[in-house]
Amino acid sequence: MKGELMGHKCWLAVLMCAGALVLSSGIALGEDEQEVLVLQPDADGIQRALIVLDSYAYTPPHISVQAGLPIEFRFENQSFLTPHNFVLDYPDVALQHDVSVDAGDSVTIRFSVQTSGTYTFYCDKQLLFFPSHREEGMEGRLEVRPESR
Repeated sequence: MKGELMGHKCWLAVLMCAGALVLSSGIALGEDEQEVLVLQPDADGIQRALIVLDSYAYTPPHISVQAGLPIEFRFENQSFLTPHNFVLDYPDVALQHDVSVDAGDSVTIRFSVQTSGTYTFYCDKQLLFFPSHREEGMEGRLEVRPESR
């Protein structure tokens, strides 16, 4: 019994030390470590994704596509009452979209991007004097990989 108790205390000490090391090392946990949805062209040569809009968030929030190939996003607003939109505003690379999706609805768009880079998309909807959905954290990233040769 006493040896078993000492073993539990030892493991507790190891876990506490590991936790302290993680907290003091500056390792970022959370948003910066979001999984990236990497799209590949399907049999039709189109990179397709379903993007869910709900509760001030996009799911998935980070999407990677290949430049020069068609992209198709289907947006589903799963909110009960709240309209959302998808805004990409980069006129210098011909990447401009403002797609509104009412609560409970879905909308599909198709486009392509020629310029590699990382582009932020967001929802700019706002109710009266409340913060905009973007200010509440509703944004994501579109990562465009260079064309494969």
